[in-house]
Amino acid sequence: MKKIIPLFLFLLVCNQVVAQYTTPGTGVDWTLDDIVTASPGTVTVSGNVYTLHQNLTVAANDILRIDSDLTLKIDGGIRVTVFGSFFVTADEVIITTTDSSQPFDGFRFEELSDINIQNSTIEYGGGLQVLTETFTLNNCTVRFQNSGVATGGAITLSRGIPVISNSTFMNNLNPAISSAANANVSPQIFGNHIEANNQTNNNRPQINLGPSRANDTLRIVNNTIIGDRDLIMAGGIALANLTGGSLLAVVVGNTIQDNRYGITIIGPTIFVGIKNNIIEDNDTQGDPMQGGSGINLNAPTGGQTVFVSENQIRRNLWGITIQGPVDANLGDDANNPGGNVFADNGNNGEVFAMYNNGLNTILAKHNCWIEGVEITLEEAEEVIFHKVDDPSLGEVIFDPVCQFVAVDEFDFDSFVLYPNPTQDAVWFDNSFGFEKLYIRDLSGKTVYESLLIPGTNKIEFILPSGLYFTEFAISGKSVVRKLVVK
Repeated sequence: MKKIIPLFLFLLVCNQVVAQYTTPGTGVDWTLDDIVTASPGTVTVSGNVYTLHQNLTVAANDILRIDSDLTLKIDGGIRVTVFGSFFVTADEVIITTTDSSQPFDGFRFEELSDINIQNSTIEYGGGLQVLTETFTLNNCTVRFQNSGVATGGAITLSRGIPVISNSTFMNNLNPAISSAANANVSPQIFGNHIEANNQTNNNRPQINLGPSRANDTLRIVNNTIIGDRDLIMAGGIALANLTGGSLLAVVVGNTIQDNRYGITIIGPTIFVGIKNNIIEDNDTQGDPMQGGSGINLNAPTGGQTVFVSENQIRRNLWGITIQGPVDANLGDDANNPGGNVFADNGNNGEVFAMYNNGLNTILAKHNCWIEGVEITLEEAEEVIFHKVDDPSLGEVIFDPVCQFVAVDEFDFDSFVLYPNPTQDAVWFDNSFGFEKLYIRDLSGKTVYESLLIPGTNKIEFILPSGLYFTEFAISGKSVVRKLVVK
């Protein structure tokens, strides 16, 4: 006897398959209007609002281009996959879901795809899974991303040297930017505002990266990384290579505040420079046995080399903590000027500017262990925990300490910054004790700012070529100098 399948059951099975559209793969260079024409059921349009109703795949030889201002709404659960190219170059593009309670699945950028996204707001999706070597995201806002196609972060990176710049990451369920523990990727993360990410409140930071490429430096430069103090488990920056591979990185010019911890570096075969960062109030969990370091260096098996200079570290549960056989240099008489400034880092009624819980001797010369005053070696000793306090630990060599310079008169005629013109850095002798630097473009917009310390300062930045004005400020007074970036 033949088995008869009712028609309604057949239709039910078919309806469980998500409809999808793939571009023809013939080298087309299409806009959303072209997809509307080719497949009206995939994308519909009303004015400058487009709605994607089906999974969309851009084939390997094709380009999907958004070059005019528009809003793209994507139905809940829908995914965009790119094997070819995806270019967003308009002045203002919004990519969102049709219903904020039903996020779309996100973007998956396959290996060898070419991705360039500019001037866009991407919200209420499942993140950006970046499997390609060629990825640029600039002047964008990425917010309210859930776990979808990307589970490690709002943007999850896998390979290459992706560039993420001048963008805002806020209120994402997971970290803002992440890479897999077994990936080798060297992102260039410049000038972003990163705030209140890891809304799941898991033990993860807002930037969470694994090993770098063997010969390409990972760079985290001039970002602002602000925590939500109600998210007590969310850290600032974590770099780790515990599953293998090397890690080359620089962390320069960032402001890191109100996280569980500021910066943590974990693992062997690591070479990292940490410089000119402002690291404050990273104490949200409140448990000194679980976190709260401004900077934590942890090398379970050795092989970690870190240079730390000219950072401002204030009001964390610990200033700098060392775990394991770390080769750390916080200041010497040759290549590292020191110049780290510490203030009010402590817990349980004690101040801990530095805690060397490892076995290695640490050079830490020319640092300001108590901010704003001239101190003796005995006073510095009081805020440093090392071999003197526990003979089983390594020593911290902190003689000499920095010299506090008081300025009674403001004769700024002799003040210069050099080299000028420059490409990405300037030096100056801050004998005036300037407290803050602003760099402004010709329109008056502040494009870079940093707190300063007494003594010789080097400021690094990433700015387009052109003429800028620098303002150095102290006690209601300031001096302005032109700066040419070539």
